[in-house]
Amino acid sequence: MSRIQQCIKSLSDRGEKALAAFITAGDPDMESTKKIFSALEKNGADIVELGVPFSDPLADGPVIQKSAQRALKNGASLKKIIQLVADLRKESQLPIVLMTSYNPVFVFGPEKFVDAAVDAGVDGIIVPDLPPEEADELEGYSKSKGLDMIYLLAPTSTPKRVRMISKRSSGFIYYVSLTGTTGARNALPDGIEEKVGAIKAVGDLPVFIGFGISGPEQARRMGQISDGVIVGSAIVKLIEENADPAVRDKKVGEFIGGIKQALLPAS
Repeated sequence: MSRIQQCIKSLSDRGEKALAAFITAGDPDMESTKKIFSALEKNGADIVELGVPFSDPLADGPVIQKSAQRALKNGASLKKIIQLVADLRKESQLPIVLMTSYNPVFVFGPEKFVDAAVDAGVDGIIVPDLPPEEADELEGYSKSKGLDMIYLLAPTSTPKRVRMISKRSSGFIYYVSLTGTTGARNALPDGIEEKVGAIKAVGDLPVFIGFGISGPEQARRMGQISDGVIVGSAIVKLIEENADPAVRDKKVGEFIGGIKQALLPAS
C-alpha cells in the first residue's frame, strides 16, 4: 500500500475526508516553498501537490500561471523540485504528489524521471496533458516502482472513459469539478454529486474533487460527496498577495486550518 493509500485509509477509518493542498514549487523560491510546505503540514494538509512550473500550461488559470512564471524566473526546474522533495523528506512523511505537464518529464526522460522521483520520496504524479491512451510508457515505469499515477476525470467524461480511468488510476481519481481552467470560484456547478456517484459506482478508488474550491463551506459540501478535496488557486493567491514570509505562512496556515476543520466529522 502506497503512502497515499495509507493516508486515505487512515483518514477514512477516523471518518475524515482528505485535504490535498496544491502549491507551485519554487514560488516565490525553493526555500519559501519549504516553509510553505511546513505551514500546510502543521495546519492540517493531508497530501501536498507540488506543481512543476512550465511555460505553456494546459489547465492552469491566471493565478497559477503567474505563480509558475515567478518560479521559472527564480530558476525552478524539475531537477531542482525533485531535490526539494528529497530535502522535505528529511523531516516529513506527508504524501507528496508532483503535478506536471508532460514536456518536462519527456525532456528529463520518463524512466529516469520515475527513478529520480521515487528515490527522492515522491508518492504520486499527475500529468494533465498526458491522456491514458498515450501514457503506457510512463504508467508502466510508475507501476513498476510503486509510484501512484493519478488520472483526471471531468464533467464531460463518458461512461466508457470513467470505467477506463477507474481501472488505470492509482492512489485516487482527480475529479475536475468544472470545465475550463483552475481558479477559485464563488459557486460550483450543479450535478457534481451525481457525477462523483457514477465514478464511485464503477470502481473502488477514492475520488477527490478539485478546481474551484475556495473556502470552508465549499470544501464541506464537496467532502460530503467525495473522499477528499483539492485546494490550489486560493492558496497560491495568498502566497502572491503576501510578500512578508511570516505573514504569508501564517495566512496560508490559517486558511488551510479552516478548510481542514470543515472536513472533520461533525461532533
